Amino acid sequence: MIDSIRYNFESLSRFSGRDGRGRFWPYAGAVFVLACLSIWLVMAPIFESLGRIRQFAREHPEEATIVSGPGYYYVSIEGAHPELMPDFEAMMYGIAAVTAVTALLLAAAVTRRLHDRGRSGAWGLVPLILLVTGFFGMNIFINFGTGALPAPGLLFLIFLNNLLYLASLVLLVIQLASAGTRGPNRFGARAE
Repeated sequence: MIDSIRYNFESLSRFSGRDGRGRFWPYAGAVFVLACLSIWLVMAPIFESLGRIRQFAREHPEEATIVSGPGYYYVSIEGAHPELMPDFEAMMYGIAAVTAVTALLLAAAVTRRLHDRGRSGAWGLVPLILLVTGFFGMNIFINFGTGALPAPGLLFLIFLNNLLYLASLVLLVIQLASAGTRGPNRFGARAE
C-alpha cells in the first residue's frame, strides 16, 4: 500500500503508460480519505454556527422556538441574525480548493488506470467538467439566507447537472475498478 502511494506521488505528472488496480486503488483511497478530512475541516464553521444558534435560542427565548424529540432538534429564530450564520462563501471556496487539489492528485493516476483498460484518459474529464459546472451553479446559494430564491429553471439545470455528474462518476468508477486489457494495447505493455 505504501509503495502504491509513493509510486503515484512520484508519478503526478506522468500521464502516459498503464497502471493496474493494485497500484491505483490504495493511492485513490488515501487521497479520498485526505479529501474527506479536509472538507470536514472546511465545514467546521457550520458546527460552530449551530452552537451560536443554540446559545442565542437559550438567551433570547422570546425570539426563538425550540422543538425537540427523539432523533430531532429544531430551532426557529425570528428576524434576521446574519451573525449566527457561517460564511458560506468562504466554505464554498474552501471546498472548491480541496476539490481542485484532489482532482490534481488523481488526474495522472486515473489517466494511467484508464489506459490500462484501453480507454483514453479524457474519459476522466467528463465528471470533472460536470463537477466544475455544478460548483458554478451552486453559487446561487451563497446568498441563501437573504430570502432571494433562484429561478426554478436554474434549479432544474443544477439538479440535472448533478444527476449527470453522479452518473458519469459511477461509470468512471466502474471503469477504474474493472480489469485491464490483457497484453499490450495502444497505451503500452500490460501493467503489473
